[in-house]
Amino acid sequence: MLKRLRSPVALLSGALLLIACVGILGRGYWTPDEPREADIAWRMSWQPDKSVPLLAGEAFCEKPPLTYWLAAAPMRLLGEEAWAARLPNLLYALITSLSVGLLARRSMPRGAPADAAGIAGLAAAAAISTFLLSYQVAIWLATDAPLLAFDSAAVLGAYLGFYATTPRSRLGGYSLMHAALGLGFLSKSAAAWMVPALALISLAIWEKRWRELFRWELSAGLVLQAAMILTWVWFVYMGADGPAHLKVFFWNNLVGRFTHIDAPVDLQYAAGHRNSPGKYLIELPLYLFPWTFLVAAAARCAWQQRRTAFDDYRPVRFALAVSLPPLAFLSVAATARNIYLAPALPGAALLLAWWVVKSPSYDRWDIRAVRATAALMLLGVAVFVAVLIMLGARAGLLVSSVGLTAAAFLALRAWTLARTQARGALWLLLLAYCALLAGPASGVYREVDTWQDLGQIARAMESDSAGKPLILFAPDETTRAVIDMYARTRVSMVPGPIDAAAIRSLKAAARAAPGSYVVALLPRRAHPDAKALARVLGLGHGHPAPPADQESELPWARDADLRVAKRYSLTNGRRYALLQTIS
Repeated sequence: MLKRLRSPVALLSGALLLIACVGILGRGYWTPDEPREADIAWRMSWQPDKSVPLLAGEAFCEKPPLTYWLAAAPMRLLGEEAWAARLPNLLYALITSLSVGLLARRSMPRGAPADAAGIAGLAAAAAISTFLLSYQVAIWLATDAPLLAFDSAAVLGAYLGFYATTPRSRLGGYSLMHAALGLGFLSKSAAAWMVPALALISLAIWEKRWRELFRWELSAGLVLQAAMILTWVWFVYMGADGPAHLKVFFWNNLVGRFTHIDAPVDLQYAAGHRNSPGKYLIELPLYLFPWTFLVAAAARCAWQQRRTAFDDYRPVRFALAVSLPPLAFLSVAATARNIYLAPALPGAALLLAWWVVKSPSYDRWDIRAVRATAALMLLGVAVFVAVLIMLGARAGLLVSSVGLTAAAFLALRAWTLARTQARGALWLLLLAYCALLAGPASGVYREVDTWQDLGQIARAMESDSAGKPLILFAPDETTRAVIDMYARTRVSMVPGPIDAAAIRSLKAAARAAPGSYVVALLPRRAHPDAKALARVLGLGHGHPAPPADQESELPWARDADLRVAKRYSLTNGRRYALLQTIS
């Protein structure tokens, strides 16, 4: 069995490592969020107090600091480049795939074929590494990558503890769960608890095993988790403005995500990313891309075999307990972002792995799902060809061409094999998808990098302002981050929104610092050929280009006694103006 699995394991590991490196190490910082996260990590690399993250020198209490601690270490040694900040993401991706793969191996019933556990582990690891949503999370510089990794390890621990047959193994499983949840909490607060807690409660109800929730082995691990969390809380509390920071961490940023609370405007987190009925269900097929049809086939198979032996059905019960309760819970929250559902994706990966090994043969609906996935791959090839032509991308053309050719060949081969060797067709489809993510995607990344090079703009502003005082007018988090990281760490700021009071504050700040320059964000002017791609990538909305005169772009400038000294812009990206006082 080991000889048969060795080659697939090596091939799969190489393919998954390649696409992870391309997405994590092969591009710059992209909006939204990454410039902000980069500045916080950069600050963390040299700030004296490590307990509270800082954005442009001000406390940023949305997330605990573990993500920034780990990103700060390579940044301090290797510099502020994006690949250095994202190096820990490779570790997160490894933890995620190993945890979900081991979960699938351990969950296979005893009566399964001899190599079923190994195949299930490979399938689950491949799925969680390539679902569109989990891949996006893994390659993004944000707190969601470690959250997915540690939640995956916690889910593995929950399974080992819940289905253990001895007190020692039960204690080991639950201890793993609590250790992972402690790290998850330090990454993204109590959001780490959602999936494992709901899974255990759901399983206890489904299997009528309420006693499992009151076992001492489950409670004992709470000491480990509490020690990790309370140590950090103590350091925050003992620091400057500790109680106020803790209130933002635990009240505004937790309770405020699910309902409206009495708080300042900038701490009203429920006001952004508003939820809508059925949002997650409507978008779920996109989250599971390109394996959407396969997961649907697995769900159909699970329904058909719902009356199978109780122990043999365990992987399905656990998969549903991991994925469905968080889906329902998030659907009633006040805020909604696709990444919130990422920690529930190990359930979908486990269900898909169970379906892959359920039988040596597949029925006609399963074969149709495999062929539909092959058609999606061919559509992906066509989309990438169109995008590369539209962008006129020449960098990496050879790599893109090889990737497109390989993906098309593998997808066509999978289509022909689906009827007689469906399992083999699935592996070909996985390789085809990896070829797309490693080949043409890298060419797209290079082009998008030119739209996102905000460091270039910040350095130009620093050069053009010639050491004079800088005032940021109504800046967003991205503007504050790039100025802090690439230009200077000491600036004045007049917060928005832009109204009469803000303009008066701006005039007063300019009078207090003679010769100062003002930085203001201009309306975006998308390149016409890039509008559709920008919408797809979430990098902008392709607004019609406004006139380039000061009156239309900066109607408040005359009232503030300012004129535009220089404009800066990126193709299909952000635009800024540097203003100075009218003499």
